[in-house]
Amino acid sequence: MNSSLFLSRRRLFGVAGLLAASGLAAACGASGTGSSAGSSASSARASEADDPTAIATDAYVFGYPLVLMDATRAAAAPANTLLRYTTTPSPDDKIVVTPNVDTLYCQTWLDLSHEPQVIQIPDVKDRYWLAQVMDMWTNTVHDPSSVSPQLAAGAPAGPFTYAVTGPRWSGDLPAGVTRLSVPTDSAWIIVRVALNGANDVPAVVDIENQIRLMPLSRYRTDPTAQTPSSVPQNLTAAPARIVAGMDGTAFFTKLAALLTRYPATQADGAAMTRFASIGIKPGANVAALTASVLDAGATAGKRAIAAYQNPGAKNLNGWVYATNLGTYDTDYQLRANTALTTLAANLPGDSLYPMLNDVPAKPNGYRLHFPAGLLPPAGAFWSITAYTADHFLVPNPDRIYAIGHSPDPVANPDGSVDLTLAPNKPGPQVPEGNWLPVPGNGTFNLAMRIYAPKPAAVSGGWKPPALTPIG
Repeated sequence: MNSSLFLSRRRLFGVAGLLAASGLAAACGASGTGSSAGSSASSARASEADDPTAIATDAYVFGYPLVLMDATRAAAAPANTLLRYTTTPSPDDKIVVTPNVDTLYCQTWLDLSHEPQVIQIPDVKDRYWLAQVMDMWTNTVHDPSSVSPQLAAGAPAGPFTYAVTGPRWSGDLPAGVTRLSVPTDSAWIIVRVALNGANDVPAVVDIENQIRLMPLSRYRTDPTAQTPSSVPQNLTAAPARIVAGMDGTAFFTKLAALLTRYPATQADGAAMTRFASIGIKPGANVAALTASVLDAGATAGKRAIAAYQNPGAKNLNGWVYATNLGTYDTDYQLRANTALTTLAANLPGDSLYPMLNDVPAKPNGYRLHFPAGLLPPAGAFWSITAYTADHFLVPNPDRIYAIGHSPDPVANPDGSVDLTLAPNKPGPQVPEGNWLPVPGNGTFNLAMRIYAPKPAAVSGGWKPPALTPIG
């Protein structure tokens, strides 16, 4: 696969920081808050709640994930086709921050308005895979994996065959096919397959080539039909930039149109009634509304999304991560901020990403010490990747960008594990899988990835160790 196609994948996933980079992160939080006390504060909040600009602001926050998902879909490969990726990032790739070197991806955008689509994952032995199924509101509604295939009764344990159905479909499925129902007429599926180092790429590509995607009607007549790879419709699109560039009228016009195809849920009823009070509703003629109010609401909405701080985030020994992502109910601020910073965030039961940011570089580097039995509690595998101050892979002659698996770190005689994070290759006393190159000056960042985390990682009962300087 050529490099331009690889970059397109990174564009589709690379939405983090785009609004923040434009200066919006310095703005205030969401509307509806105040610092006054007593009855005057209550009156102020009530007045603000009825203010058209405040309502438009909240409507922007509400609708941002849907509009972003639609822009991402428009830039992707045509609907109901499979896009496979066969390369891994390098330090020269500067499109998306904190790139992942642990897995290769396949993805598809499904149009479920006519009939279900069938996706089949091959019977992969001793290798982690995850098929993340998202609706148009960014909720992960299904997550079959090698750890938990989530098969219907009687379905064979490989190959794993799923029929993704839209909200209005009813009918029977062929034997051995598991139904995955989605509440919107479009769905985004990202399949991740574990990669055990650069030399493992051909084996993963072979697995990707065995993944099948076809309409249910085709599956009924020819279930073994092969699925060719497709290409993106727009190699240069940056969906988050496109949405950020919309003025109020453009954004709310798009949102009103999308709401007719992807209706809000019953739980959103109160919010939709409030938005409708200023004319923002499914199919509305937004051009007839006051443009200055829509523009002010869009501007304030962008600021609120970028400024939002997740109260559910954990900070353990400096490692920061969230365990409340992937499905959002009516937490509109969390949903919007996650779409901006981490579009396609996994459920906490599928993966966790503790981050350690702005680490001052030291000539002798650092050590991470895991006591015996306290390695990251993963049901699949774990890794630690180093990034530059700009969140790109760290250049190094050994081309080591992550450690934790392939090869597994070597334990000390007492069962503990020491990892050395240093700019220069250590002596023979540090095994190959225990050294991660990091910058020798400035600052750097670390990302720990835990795939299929065990309950102790999700609850915070297990804590990542602190980073300690060497020497």
